[in-house]
Amino acid sequence: LMHDFAVISLSDLMTPWDLIKKRADLCAQGDMVISLYNPRSKKRVTHLDEVRDIVLKYRDPKTPVGIVQKAGRPGQQMVISDLENFTKEEVDMQTLVIIGNSQTYVENGRMITPRGYKL
Repeated sequence: LMHDFAVISLSDLMTPWDLIKKRADLCAQGDMVISLYNPRSKKRVTHLDEVRDIVLKYRDPKTPVGIVQKAGRPGQQMVISDLENFTKEEVDMQTLVIIGNSQTYVENGRMITPRGYKL
């Protein structure tokens, strides 16, 4: 992550769901990279789809999305998908979802969001 980004929990146990959706909408409007944690549980199966639909109002469907399961732990797995299709991937409470912004691209199997200059 090289530019402005936001981190949003999709758990609505302590935060009202409407407020979480508002935060996602404002971050998407602001073209921020959005990192989502607590993205899906056995009880919350539609929240991630709803956030994807919010972000799709402002981003290209082919925007890169990184999915990391068990980050830094045994069994870590990473997948790069796109905004249109990433909810089809295996996502649970041990998953971090990173939605790129309008400048994010994939190179050599990595998501890159440049800060406006090249090295």
